[in-house]
Amino acid sequence: MKTLFIECNMGAAGDMLMGALYELLTDAEKDSFLKTMNGLFPDQIMLHAAASEKCGIWGTKMNVVILGKEEHSHEHAEHTHHAADHDDHDSHLHTSYPQMLAQIDSLTISSQVKEHAKAVYTLIGNAESTAHHTELSQIHFHEVGTLDALMDVVGCCVLLELLNPEQIIASPIHVGSGSVRCAHGILPVPAPATAEILKDVPIYGGSLEGELCTPTGAALLKHFVSQFTPMPPMAVEQTGYGMGSKDFPTANCVRVFLGSLSILPVPAPRQLPRPFAPETLMPRREEETRPDHYTEQYHSLDQILELSCSLDDMTPEAVAYALALLREAGALDVYTTPINMKKNRPGLLLTVLCNVTEESRFSRLILTHTATRGIRIHPCYRRTLDAQFRKVSTVYGEITVKISTGYGIHKYKPEYEDVAAAARQCKVPFQTVYEAAMEACRKDY
Repeated sequence: MKTLFIECNMGAAGDMLMGALYELLTDAEKDSFLKTMNGLFPDQIMLHAAASEKCGIWGTKMNVVILGKEEHSHEHAEHTHHAADHDDHDSHLHTSYPQMLAQIDSLTISSQVKEHAKAVYTLIGNAESTAHHTELSQIHFHEVGTLDALMDVVGCCVLLELLNPEQIIASPIHVGSGSVRCAHGILPVPAPATAEILKDVPIYGGSLEGELCTPTGAALLKHFVSQFTPMPPMAVEQTGYGMGSKDFPTANCVRVFLGSLSILPVPAPRQLPRPFAPETLMPRREEETRPDHYTEQYHSLDQILELSCSLDDMTPEAVAYALALLREAGALDVYTTPINMKKNRPGLLLTVLCNVTEESRFSRLILTHTATRGIRIHPCYRRTLDAQFRKVSTVYGEITVKISTGYGIHKYKPEYEDVAAAARQCKVPFQTVYEAAMEACRKDY
């Protein structure tokens, strides 16, 4: 699966994301991209890419020129209400939410890019309306509403249309710490609008003072990223660095990796929804050719979490209740392992497998319904076969079987409940019904 991974160790801003994605293009694609972007607002604004170095790392800094004057960096200060770097010339520019959508619709870009750009601005507008307790239609964009910030949003959407990844994932986002001065005064980091956009997204602070993630960066990530997780194993083909303007002890950049999560060669990509439809603004790269000695559907690594804790002071009944509750809550798997704990006390290791987005819910269930005071969380990667359930006819009645396929593998297994029910009803051994179901599977599948 063609995968884009975005590393947000220094947060994210629109121009930094655009610079990182720009580096993944070929030279011809870079020229075409800049030509397209510079044709959106002729004689008003110009975008150009410049080489930039931070802490010995070289990358691309995307610069905007308005009326022949280079724009101040809006990285880490591009809020609808923040004006730390813009007060000298555009803090009084206001664009309403309906006007912003109309402006995007008027651009000479593909309908796909327009829809994505409008969705990003809707995320920002909704966050602002919540933060300021007002209607979305009453929201007026300040810095984010200026042409340079619009170039960031549209530029990232155009670049993603051109790169056409099948999935986009990102690391948890470093938001910074401290406070930031804005048009409304001094606000804590992350600012209210950014915090609202990043609901349900894993974020963290740190020792670096300043606003590392802007509303535009947050909204772009929230809209396009399907999963926020540490970098999974992937075969990296290209790397891009988008540089910021400010200097920190750590290299101030967004880094992106383009590659594949697949280890096995396969003939064709898995048919998953893509961020963009086939029609594009610019010619897209030819699809990669793959060896033809695999005939099954494309599979990739999935990431899950393993939650575990040690138990030595619960009754068997209480443990059984907790396991049943976790299974009913939708855990991927729940089991216990006998262990010896401190002072050689016998105990149990409780293990719960769950999806990454469900960690908080299952952690709370474990802490609530067991005696543990802490949970260990480990990321895991898994490969799975596709499963289908079918019924087969036997002399003992219809039996449900699970058919598992993928990677050239095809296998089946009768479901226990159906086999057991048929064995009781027909008063025959369990194995007799099981073998009859397996024989029916071999004939039918």
